[in-house]
Order: sequence, then structure tokens, then C-alpha cells
Amino acid sequence: MQISPRYGGAPIITLDGAVDDQRDTLIRQRRRLLATLAELDDAQWGSPSRCDGWTTLDVVNHLITTDGFWVSSIEAGLAGTPSTVLATFDPKATPALLADAMRSQTPATSLAQLVDASEALCRVVASLDDHGWQTIAEAPPGHLPIRLVVHHALWDGWVHERDVLLPLQLVPDEEPDEMRASLRYAAALGPGLVLAAGAAGEGCLAIDVTDGSPFVVEVDDTVHVRDGEAPDDALVLRGSAVELLEIISVRAPLPIDPPPHQRWLVSGLSDVFESGAPAGRPT
Repeated sequence: MQISPRYGGAPIITLDGAVDDQRDTLIRQRRRLLATLAELDDAQWGSPSRCDGWTTLDVVNHLITTDGFWVSSIEAGLAGTPSTVLATFDPKATPALLADAMRSQTPATSLAQLVDASEALCRVVASLDDHGWQTIAEAPPGHLPIRLVVHHALWDGWVHERDVLLPLQLVPDEEPDEMRASLRYAAALGPGLVLAAGAAGEGCLAIDVTDGSPFVVEVDDTVHVRDGEAPDDALVLRGSAVELLEIISVRAPLPIDPPPHQRWLVSGLSDVFESGAPAGRPT
């Protein structure tokens, strides 16, 4: 299913928080994953991941292309010419085609390429000042402040880290700040993609994090994430941070049956990937 990024006008997603709050989270997550991948043997590189039909090597090849995109998006934004390359992007088909094209690479080659791509991303993120974090660049929902572009990159990397490690029976790190940032962004992303596609809607989603701070996703013509109390008529999704991330990222089934008029608040990502199943999908 092709997405419809919103270019121009107000950003379709806004999140409360400090302007540079994703510097440490992104860099830590990427370098941790690189260190873990460097320890894998050939059998582990060829093992199935949680993404349908993808091995560990396929996921890594996907991350090479995505980290390369984040760098180019941020650099284009900082240069004053935000890119629009995702206007024809299909989040299900396009990553699969790119992974297929790289499938003949050896693990050593792919790891070296991911090191280059991820370290380039870490460098550009580390270099951002307050103005840079607020500068507009491109992500799947459209043009967003670079702070939210980095949120998307963090969430994507965090989920794929688990896609690789869990089938190998390796225990992923669960840093609270990474999970909170990923969850706040992912909860906004689904409704944001629905709005960007031209569907009008208003609603409120309350995320009741049992091992962290709850927050609210408010939707009208944009999506805004804030801390605080939700209205009585909000749709409530409750669980631990990891459980909620697995659900919202289409790695676990939705534990509630929302009323039809509210279902779109939690089904945006599964609709984009055309999947009602709990199996993982490339993001």
C-alpha cells in the first residue's frame, strides 16, 4: 500500500518534549546493535527474523538503506531543500525489493556497510544544534522537524533490533528512554499516516503504560502527543511499554476490539502493511 506523505503546511505530527531529546537514544541504540551484530556467526546471519521471509542478513540490508535515507533526508533538510522521495514509496513492497537486490552479499560486507551508514547517521545527529533539530526534513508521514525524523529512525531501529535478536534467543536491551520515545512516536504514526492519506477524523487515544508514564494522542487535522489525562471518551490501550510497542508495531495482536469509529486510531500501521496478523513486517 503506497503511503501519501504530507508535504508543506504544518507538520502532521507533533510531540511534546525537549528539542534535542533523541540525540543520545538514537546513537546508543545504533551502536549497541552494531556491537551485537559483530558477534553473530554465519548460522545466525542466515536465521529467520521476525519479518516474514527475511533472515537476519535481510534485516541488516534493509537497515543499510534506511539509515542511508535518514542521513540524506536530514542533510537535505539542513541544506534548505527537504526531499520528497517517499511520495511513491510502498512500505511493504519497496523494502522487499531492495532487500532482494542485496541478498547475495556476505554478512561481512553487509555489516561493514551498516557500520558506515549507521555511523554516518550518528555523526549527523550528534552535530545538530537546536535550530537543526527543528529544521524540516522528510519521513514517511511527510515533512517533519528533524527531531521527529530521528524519532522515526529510533523506533524503526529499535523494532528491527528485536526482529533479529528474539528469534536467536538473544535478550534485547530495553532502555526506558528508548522505549518511551519509540512508543510515543509509533502511537502517533498510525493516525498520522491515516490523515496523510486524506482520511478526515478526530479522536483521542490514551496510552496507559503500566511500567511508565501514560500519555495521550490527540487527533484532529494533525496528531499531537502529550502527557496528562485523557478525556473520558478516549480509546484506551493498556500494557507495559514493550507490550504496547509490540502491538502498535504490528508484532503482536491488538488486545482490544475498538468500536468501528475508533479503530483507525490503532490500526493505521497494520492497514499500511495490509496485515491483520501478528507477524512482523518491515518498517
